[in-house]
Formats: sequence, C-alpha cells, structure tokens
Amino acid sequence: MGANCTEIFGSMVFNDAVMKERLPGATYKALKLHIRENTSLTLEVAHVAANTMKDWAIEKGATHFTHWFQPMTGITAEKHDSFIAPAPDGKIIMEFSGKELIKGEPDASSFPSGGLRATFEARGYTAWDPTSYAFVKEGILCIPTVFYSYGGQVLDKKTPLLRSQEAINKHALRILRLCGDWDTQRVFTTIGPEQEYFLLDRTLYEQRKDLIYCGRTLFGAKPPKGQEMEDHYFGSIKSRVAAYMKDLDEELWKLGIYAKTQHNEVAPSQHELAPIFSMTNMACDHNQLAMEVMKKVALRHNLVCLLHEKPFAGVNGSGKHNNWSMGTDRGANLLEPGPAPEKNKQFLLFLFAVVKAVDVYQELLRLSVATAANDHRLGANEAPPAILSVFLGDELTGVMDAIRRGSDYEKKAAREMDGGVKILPHFLQDNTDRNRTSPFAFTGNKFEFRMLGSSLSIAGPNFILNTIVAEILDEFAGRLEKAADFEQASRDLLQETAAKHERIIFNGNNYAEEWVSEAQKRGLLNLKSTPEALPYFCSEKSIRLFGRHNILTEEEIRSRCDILLENYSKTIHIEALTMLEMLKKDILPAVVSYLNELTTVAWNKKKLELPASVYKTEEALILKLSHLYAGLTAQTDLLNEVTLGAAERSEAHEAAVYYKDKVLPVMQEARALADELEANTAEKYWPFPTYGKLLFSV
Repeated sequence: MGANCTEIFGSMVFNDAVMKERLPGATYKALKLHIRENTSLTLEVAHVAANTMKDWAIEKGATHFTHWFQPMTGITAEKHDSFIAPAPDGKIIMEFSGKELIKGEPDASSFPSGGLRATFEARGYTAWDPTSYAFVKEGILCIPTVFYSYGGQVLDKKTPLLRSQEAINKHALRILRLCGDWDTQRVFTTIGPEQEYFLLDRTLYEQRKDLIYCGRTLFGAKPPKGQEMEDHYFGSIKSRVAAYMKDLDEELWKLGIYAKTQHNEVAPSQHELAPIFSMTNMACDHNQLAMEVMKKVALRHNLVCLLHEKPFAGVNGSGKHNNWSMGTDRGANLLEPGPAPEKNKQFLLFLFAVVKAVDVYQELLRLSVATAANDHRLGANEAPPAILSVFLGDELTGVMDAIRRGSDYEKKAAREMDGGVKILPHFLQDNTDRNRTSPFAFTGNKFEFRMLGSSLSIAGPNFILNTIVAEILDEFAGRLEKAADFEQASRDLLQETAAKHERIIFNGNNYAEEWVSEAQKRGLLNLKSTPEALPYFCSEKSIRLFGRHNILTEEEIRSRCDILLENYSKTIHIEALTMLEMLKKDILPAVVSYLNELTTVAWNKKKLELPASVYKTEEALILKLSHLYAGLTAQTDLLNEVTLGAAERSEAHEAAVYYKDKVLPVMQEARALADELEANTAEKYWPFPTYGKLLFSV
C-alpha cells in the first residue's frame, strides 16, 4: 500500500491542485480571491467552475451530483440529480451549470426545524461552500453546502461554524495587531478529532434488536472477562480488524481525509482513528464523511461499526476528543508557548482568553455535548464528569500563579529522561504531563476538549468554542486598544484574568469524588444530564452572545434547543419501546421455557420418589427465577405505563425531564432484573448473543 499512498490520496477530491490544473487561470484566481476575501462569487465564475467540476467528476465515474449538507439530524443529507439533459436528436448531453453549483432547493419541511418551518412550508435552500472541497463518493459528485429556510433561518450545523470562524478571525487579528503583527491576514481554528468506535460481528449484531434500533445494548449481563486486565489498549491488532483498518485508510485517503493513527482502545472490540489537524470547517466535513465510510467499510468485512457513546454497560464507552487550536495564514500556531511562555505575551493573551472563555461560558460547552447517549458516558470512570475544568500542567499553572501574584516565574530546569541503558536515547522531559481525565486539557500547543460523544457532529461544540473565545478576545482587544500603555495594560489584564478565573484550573484526577465536592465549593456547574444543560442555551446571556457575533438569532437558538430536547426524548422513547418488545416477545418467554424445563426435571425426580435433596437445586433455582420473573413482569407493565404517560407532555423541556426522571429509572430497574435472569438462565434458552460473544467474537 505504501508505494501508491501518495497517488490515491485526494484522488476523488476536486482540491486546490486539481482546480489550479484544470480551471482557466483567471477563473482560478477569481475563485481563490473569493475564498480569501470572503466575497460573493459571480455567476460567470461559478459556471466555468461548474463545467470543469462536472468534466472532472465524470472522469471519476460520476453520473450524478448532490448538494451535500449537514441538517440538524446530526448526520449528512444528499439528494442526487443526474448530469443528463435532453439533446435535439433524442439523445442526451451532460450538463452542470453555475446556478446548479451555487444553489439547490431541497425540501426544508422534512428536516428538524424546531418550529421554524411548518409541514406545508417546504422550500429551503442549499448554497455552495467553496471553502470545503467537492468530492466524488460512490459515483456522486458531492458539493459541500450550507442549508437554510425560505425565510433565511439557519437549518444546518455548518453555517454557525462558518460564522464563528469569521468572529474568531476578526478579534484574533485585533490582538495580533496590538502585539505588533501586521503581516498576518487571517486567523482560523484547527481541529484533529480522535474518533473511537466498536467493531462487532455482523451476524451477532443482527440478532440484537437493541443494537439495530438503538445502537446500544439495553440488556446484557457482565461477561467473565471485560477490560479489567487492561490488555486490549494498544495491543496487537487482530487480523480481521487490521484488514478493516487498511481498507478504511484507503477509502479515507481517496477522499483527502488525513487518517493518521489507528489502535486498539481500552474496551474489547473498541478501536480509535485519529487524523492530522486541518482547518475546522474541513475537519468537520471530513469527520462526518469518516463516520459514514467507517460504517460502510465495516459491512464489506461482515462487521458492524458502532459509534454509540455507550454500547455496552460495564466497559468503556466511546468519545471523540476534539483537539482545538488557533493558526494563522503564515503558519503560526497561536497556542504555541515557545521556550519561555512566561515572557510570550501574545501566547499568554490567547491562552488566558481561552481559560476565561471556558470559565465564563462553562454551561455552553457542557450543553454542546449534551445528548441522551453521552449522558450514559460522562462521569463514568472513562470520561470526564459533567463539570468543566481546564488542565494547564505544572509549568503553565505556575506561570499563571506568578502572574496572579505579580511576581516573576521561576522556571525549573527540564529533567533529562534516562532509561538507564547507554544505547537508549536521552531526551528532555516535556514541560507538561497529559491529564487524560480532564474535560479541557492543554496538551502542548492545543486544547483537547474530551467531552464529545463519538457519534456527535463536531460542528456544534466547535462553533460554541469559537464563539466564546471570540467574545473574550473582543473584550481583551477592546480594553487594550484604549490603553495608553499597552505593556502595563496587558500585564494588568493578565493578572486580573488569572485572579478571577483560577477556579476553572484543575490539574488533578477529574474522576475522583473529591473533585465533585471541590468543584461545588468553587462554584462550578455540574449539569449531569441533557435536560439540565440545554435550557442554558436559551438564557439571555447566551442569546446576547450569539446575536452579538451574528452566529444565531434568538429564534434560531430556541429552535435548536427544542430540536435537541426532542431528540433526547425521542431517543429514550425508542429505547423504551425496544426494551418492551424484547421483554414481551423474547426475554420473558425464554425464562418461561427454561422454568418449564426445570419444573419438568424436578417433577420427574419427585415421581421417582427420590430424596428431596436430589431435586432441591432445581427447586431453589425455580424459586429464584420465579421471583425475578414476577419482578420483571411487573416492571414491564410499569415501563409500558410510564412510556404511554409521556404522550401527555407536549412541551419539549417538560417531556425531556419526564423521560429522565420517570422512564429511564424504570428502564434501568428492568435491565437489572433481566440481566440477573440472563446470568441464571441456560444459554440455549437466552434469545440474544451475550456480551462475551459480542465483545470477543472479532
């Protein structure tokens, strides 16, 4: 594979190299200027670009095109139109116009809108996003676009992200100018999203209704072996998985996705894919594509790729670590500390802006990752708790403390790492450790936001992260621009920020119960569930923030909040209905069958007038199973009752709270009883593949 890697990489992408080669020089320059200057594209340039794009796509085997967009479903959407047009002689010609490139009109009423569109108000628009490259996927030319309604309301996840990029560019440039940088013309954020996932045998997967309908197991007794031996993480990759990973890399590379790292994760059958950093907008598109391709490639290998945050109880769930940084068009990383971070004023201004943003807007970062699935994972001994905090490491925390005190920072000499064997290399210890328990950790020249769930679109968390940092940069710039003495004003600003926001810094074990108590003393929020977190989206503070930076209107914010709350309720409702079906049609009948066998055996022994000691084992098991069966039957009836009761809650937040407080606890109790029954029922009677088979079959 290695010899032709460079040949296949980006081979299905209409990237800059292809545009430069194929577009007329004037058109290429005009398109690049449009992207650089953020100006509207003329129809003439669009027409030339469209015709060239069409010819290239046909060479790649494409027959159709689609405006590829990201509605509020959290996945992508596409409607395919062929290039064919009728010719006078009864044949066809292949056409694709500039108008078709820059604008589409999908049905906007069938996607989540949070009340922005009624069913009869169907018209919507997709508009080409030239900052993300078009690509060919399965014979379709895919054109990345934004999506909004007939009235102009935002209906997708990409538009707020693009707007937030503009906000951070605008205010980061102001800071750079104050620091004497007049050469940088653009600042952008970059993302490297690490993607965790499970691989299961497809045959076993298809025997589990819960996996098919819900993406996670609703039942499952703990197997004899799980992850407690810690032997799976970074372990030797099994042949079947390695073949999948090889195939996956090739498909991703063709689409220009920088798939870089692959390894086994902590839980059995769990793995991770990590890309090289790219600009946030493109990274978001690439991650959406990667999740789609991961699932499709798995099917070729008779596997199923699970992206649910918590597919199995008792073993680690899957996250998506969002590595975020700020870069410039001159190749600089604005979060690079340099050899003397305590003297690097520009770095400190950007660093402290991020720290303050996380503290002031901790509720927004929390709600940006809030889903029914992720609620199962956050706070478990595998993922950060629902409390936001920032890890800076010893050196930067020391710098921050020194600034707060107004004293000089005493830098410690770096320790030389010596393995004790002469032939082994000696190197200097990094200036900071890695805290894998922190929800928001500085890791050298970037922040790792670790709270994201594995199935989540990274657009939501990143438009919020970009916006809150832009807000603080705006505040910093506004204050410093008015100062007569920039040096003194910046020192005062950093000192004040360190003093007011040191509460958000925590370098210890975020999994520890002691931290929960300590965080409460510090006044940090602990929003444990989605219904607790999402209402903060509609607060006056939030509406003012997103309105001021032209990210979302109040109407759009409220619609998004309703969509997210409804998604939470619908998710649990589907899980409750699936659980009821599995209980009524599979689990309870299976237990009855096993009880019948046990009863028959015990009765036959009694008929032979054998001593009671001979059949007391069966009688004891019959008694135990009968009690569990009765309890589960009652719990099934209760689950049916509370699920029906949800229909009486029409308001989105009220319904979400009902599902959290009334439905989920009943589901959890039903599961506990069913799992105990599984542990005591003969395997041949149990209707589903066990955890042991699911986790260790690949």
